[in-house]
Amino acid sequence: MKIILTADVGSTFTKLTAVDMETKKIIGTAKSFTTIETNVMEGYGKAMAELEAQCGKLVFDKKVAASSAAGGLKMIAVGLVPDLTVQAARMATANAGAKIMKTFSYELSRDELDEIVSLAPDMILLSGGTDGGNKDVILHNARLLADSPLTCSIVVAGNKSAKDDLQGILKNFGGEVLFCANVMPELNQLNIEPAKKAIRDLFIKNIISAKGLSELQATLASEIIPTPLAVFEAASLLSKGTKSSPGLGELVVFDVGGATTDVYSMAEGLPTRANVFLHGFRHPFAKRTVEGDLGMRYSLRPLAEAIGVDNIACLLDIDEREVEAWISTCSANPEILPEAKSLAKRIDEAMARAAVKISMERHVGSVEAVFTSTGQSFAQTGKDLSEVRYLIGTGGPIIHAADPDYVLKAAVYEPSDMNLLKPLAPKTLVDKKYILSAMGTLSRIEPETALAIMKEEIPVE
Repeated sequence: MKIILTADVGSTFTKLTAVDMETKKIIGTAKSFTTIETNVMEGYGKAMAELEAQCGKLVFDKKVAASSAAGGLKMIAVGLVPDLTVQAARMATANAGAKIMKTFSYELSRDELDEIVSLAPDMILLSGGTDGGNKDVILHNARLLADSPLTCSIVVAGNKSAKDDLQGILKNFGGEVLFCANVMPELNQLNIEPAKKAIRDLFIKNIISAKGLSELQATLASEIIPTPLAVFEAASLLSKGTKSSPGLGELVVFDVGGATTDVYSMAEGLPTRANVFLHGFRHPFAKRTVEGDLGMRYSLRPLAEAIGVDNIACLLDIDEREVEAWISTCSANPEILPEAKSLAKRIDEAMARAAVKISMERHVGSVEAVFTSTGQSFAQTGKDLSEVRYLIGTGGPIIHAADPDYVLKAAVYEPSDMNLLKPLAPKTLVDKKYILSAMGTLSRIEPETALAIMKEEIPVE
């Protein structure tokens, strides 16, 4: 029997999945608390013991892994203007599997630099200016960063005409500096893959050893990748398929977690409505956004503020104080789970639905009426997801919801949101066994098997 092990070393749990490559089936799963404070191999060993208690002694042909231990990859994006290079930089950062803490545009002030230092990012993506365009802003920002006490890594992905000057300015920076191609070489033209690869390479080189994963890395068939990147690649594979097996077509994945809600859209996103034209740059087929204020435990208070405690109470026909009490309980004890059929369970599901609704509103494109000499037309910014076929939910708040369909349907188009290009009539699916991360990791060495397992475990019919 040829068995491959996938490991996901998360900030809370280390999850293992054993896959039989001959039958293309999962033969066992196990998890244990991640021991990030000591050595992650302790939690890994406990999960392995649980897996072998289920399946007997296992000999693995290969092992692969992803990790978001200690909060994952914390990044800041710095660019020229919010609607152009900052947005392009933000997209490259998110698509690489990072958690974007904040974005900054134009010339950094001293107060903003102090804020960046206080946020203590793992990496900074420094961009700005099209090739041959504005150099002043990126050079100013580089000088401030070079003189700062920061020791994180910097990925430079801006105006190529500024590279020589930037190399001189950043040569004595306290952390590693990596140069790659501009994220926006021409106006409204994206080129995020080089920056995405650079971010991934720095994660592998620096973050893995810092989080005590080097011992695990030595046993693996490929490099450890960020967990969100694993989900990203699983979603892309499930959508596009392989040469020998078709995918599901256009889809959106919602990963609702304790700290963030991540949205992955796999869709062309071009205008589908009559008399609509695309404004700004075209977003990539595969796109991820991460909302750090829409988590179900660590970010539950910001989520409540975004949706409104009064709205949750009105929806459930309960007193606002009951909602506030549950939020306080979760904030004090993030590992708490509500009992089935309890009021807390109803509140949790309503909050998860709110996380899905708000994160979709931030992710999806929109249209705005414009008037020209030939009459009224509409400008589309971002992606049109109206024809997306499937909404897929993953993460505990969706998987363990009494009614996952209720949670996911918050992302569907409503007449009150007529300017938002949300899916019109998608089918909802649930990653009940939480396999997307594992299959994204597996897809790097066995894409056919990963796709087959996803299509079986997340069936359309």
